Amino acid sequence: MPDLWALNNNVAGIGTLEQAQVGAYVENRFGVRAFSTVALQAVYPTARYGNYGVSMSRFGDELFSQQHVGIGIGHKLGQFSLGGKIDLWQVTVEGYGSRKAVALSVGGQAEIVPGFFFGAYAYNINQAKLAEFDDERLPTVMKAGLAYRPYQKLLLLAETEKHINFPANFKAGIEYQLLQEKLALRSGFSTLTNRATFGLGFRARQLYVDYAFGSTTLLGQSHHLSLSYTFQK
Repeated sequence: MPDLWALNNNVAGIGTLEQAQVGAYVENRFGVRAFSTVALQAVYPTARYGNYGVSMSRFGDELFSQQHVGIGIGHKLGQFSLGGKIDLWQVTVEGYGSRKAVALSVGGQAEIVPGFFFGAYAYNINQAKLAEFDDERLPTVMKAGLAYRPYQKLLLLAETEKHINFPANFKAGIEYQLLQEKLALRSGFSTLTNRATFGLGFRARQLYVDYAFGSTTLLGQSHHLSLSYTFQK
């Protein structure tokens, strides 16, 4: 969907933004500190030369960590939006040092008819290599999805995601707006992990707060929280 977080999910989605936005994100999976991620993102739109974004994130702990900084651009052409992104990744393992790699990604998005969106994204199309041993590379992921808003308060979503080395993952979600679109209720499901998620979104003028809770039968619970702010023109 077209919003700040499209900078990470499908960079083409930032092409339709008309106001500058910044956001912070944190997640913890399964109650383990080593499986925590923190991220910062910002998007700045221009009237003639597309919209630009920068993202940073860190995952892991002292034993293993991944850091990245990325720059993306999205541009709207009629009902279509196109985008590209460059991410510099650093992977650090205690006792083995660190390696860097650059991943290139491209995406597209279109509002086919009012309220009906299609998007596709290919991450790490250059299959960036981290190490010669075992031909270790950053993951290459391709995904495509649909979003449909039958009326203003309801949003339905479906997506297929394919890591080139693993089976495809089908995901579906639903969102319903309450309280004059200030509060959103959300739920989703992922087939590859049999994972259900539930969430809330709250909007107070230019401030957005989103929280999601996920669970799996084997590994436990995960928590996701984001804060974003939209600057007025």
